[in-house]
Amino acid sequence: MTDARPDNASLVERIRPVAAGAAVVAVHFLGDDAVFVLGEEALLFWRDGEEHRAAVHGGAILASACDGERVVTGGDDGQVAATDNKGASETLATDPRRRWVDHVAVANGGIAWSCGKQAFARSTKATAERAVELPSSAGGLAFAPKGFRLAIAHYNGATLWFPNASEAKPDKLEWKGSHLDVNFSPDGRFLVTAMQEPALHGWRLVDGKHMRMSGYATKVRSMSWGPGAKWLATSGANQLVIWPFAGKDGPMGKAPKVLSPAEHRITAVAAHPKQEVCAVGYEDGMMLLTRIEDGAEILARQPDNAAIFALAWNATGNRLAFGTENGAAGVIAF
Repeated sequence: MTDARPDNASLVERIRPVAAGAAVVAVHFLGDDAVFVLGEEALLFWRDGEEHRAAVHGGAILASACDGERVVTGGDDGQVAATDNKGASETLATDPRRRWVDHVAVANGGIAWSCGKQAFARSTKATAERAVELPSSAGGLAFAPKGFRLAIAHYNGATLWFPNASEAKPDKLEWKGSHLDVNFSPDGRFLVTAMQEPALHGWRLVDGKHMRMSGYATKVRSMSWGPGAKWLATSGANQLVIWPFAGKDGPMGKAPKVLSPAEHRITAVAAHPKQEVCAVGYEDGMMLLTRIEDGAEILARQPDNAAIFALAWNATGNRLAFGTENGAAGVIAF
């Protein structure tokens, strides 16, 4: 049995299809141009119905990040590349041992990447990267909203590192277990990691207070902050799980809000950049727009048994792009 919502409130007819031809592992926006990250070698650019591809790596693309001006990617060819909205790509770094580039991050004019148990970072003013040794392979990278500070997830916690402060030792945030992803709240008050077990862990950075967010059916693979950092939307269950972060204690001692229950699990989420709305993608290919206040839903895509792997809004919130595991993709303009 396949879950489907009534189509009396539907955006399905407004989808402009994109023929990716390969699994879409991520999607970003450069202005109003959607950039679909394909599993192998290339980026697919979409602009008002026109498509073009840019070959970026000599193998699988393992990670991507975007700062609105360029898409930074890491591949199993050991290279870190940056590609602009014209499809012009340049190699930013090459691992001397040709190790896989597992994770990348870009923000505040700087870039970061990881290879195994090492993380690297370089600011726009620096000519050479700096490196930090980790206790295990990196699980994820994220830049702080302000300043040149990098968070690195790994086994038994996360590391906070100022790459430009060569004399300062990185700070350690400890919590037992394997941490697979990491991000800062947009206001910089909290750090949240996704774990190998079906749970999130967080720290209030001012005092290191722990926050454990559990109850998921499976590991959380997608997280997205709502406008004003008031809530965090997450995948990992058959319903949209929304954790409250508006108060000084974040979700400590509070239950999450759960919305948009379905037969199939949620695989991707993307909060609208300006409104209290979240795009929700399911493992059966269904996509909804859910209003956080009351749970009202609009059907954005009918299920087709191909999991939604990627979701992204542009900066103004008038375009939404998605991609699936079987190469189906599209853009909705509002």
